[in-house]
This record gives sequence, C-alpha cells and structure tokens, in this order.
Amino acid sequence: MVFLLFQLGEDRFALDAAGIVEVLPLVALTPVPLAPPGVAGLFDLRGTAVPAIDLSALMLGRPARPLLSTRIVLVRYPDGAAGDHLLGLIAERATGTLRAEPEDFSASGIDNAATPYLGPVLADPRGLVQRVDAQALLPAELRDLLFRAAAAA
Repeated sequence: MVFLLFQLGEDRFALDAAGIVEVLPLVALTPVPLAPPGVAGLFDLRGTAVPAIDLSALMLGRPARPLLSTRIVLVRYPDGAAGDHLLGLIAERATGTLRAEPEDFSASGIDNAATPYLGPVLADPRGLVQRVDAQALLPAELRDLLFRAAAAA
C-alpha cells in the first residue's frame, strides 16, 4: 500500500493513498461564518464548493503554515445514507509517500476518545509515523455543518 506523508509540527502522519482523490496546491478559502475550530473554509473545485479542514488547526490548535509544501488533500468523505462528499484536508509538508502494509503499523498504546482518527504507528529510521483515518475526522455535527454549508454555497 502507498501512504501520503505529511507533518504537523515536527510529527509525521500518513494517509492511505487509496482514499485520496487528488492533491492540490493551497488555494484561497472562503470562511464559513461561526465555523468550529479546524474548519478552514470552502474552496472552488471546478465549479463545486468543497469544505476544507485544517489538520494543524484541528490537532495542534494553530493554522497550517502557508509553505510551498502545504497542500489540500482531497478525499471522499462518507455521509451515511446521503453518499460521499468531497472534503479538503490542509496538510503541511504533504510531498512524500511511504510504502507499507497495514500490518507494519502497530497500536500506539494510547486510546484517546477525542482523536478517533489517530491510528496505529510505524517506526522507521526518522522516528514514528502515525496513520490518520480520514473517514473518522469529523464528528457527526461538524460533518452536517460542513456539507450543508457546501451545498448552500
């Protein structure tokens, strides 16, 4: 399997590339009024409004730095009975890949109910890489807010 690597601060994370639709450069976003922390706004993807989550803001409490390597990772996000929606994930230093099998990752030993999207870890010569489950990023109320806002735009 192939994983897209990105960083939050100095820590490395991996997203399963099979769930990625496209990796885009960072573009200007339209804010969503009164949006919860982590919601960066909406962007136009070939005529479709797509909500974006800033992974740095969500996990570290600070916005992603506008680096040349900061990207919007476009994923399909399930919405239960309504099907899938496009969701942009803003990630710093999202320029590398990792080839690994799911069994190469092992449990982190920490089960934090506040971060259900954080998965097992893999050790390599540079340290640990933690898997992120993009499908588990959004609590139901945030998912509803984002996809209602995108549909209305």
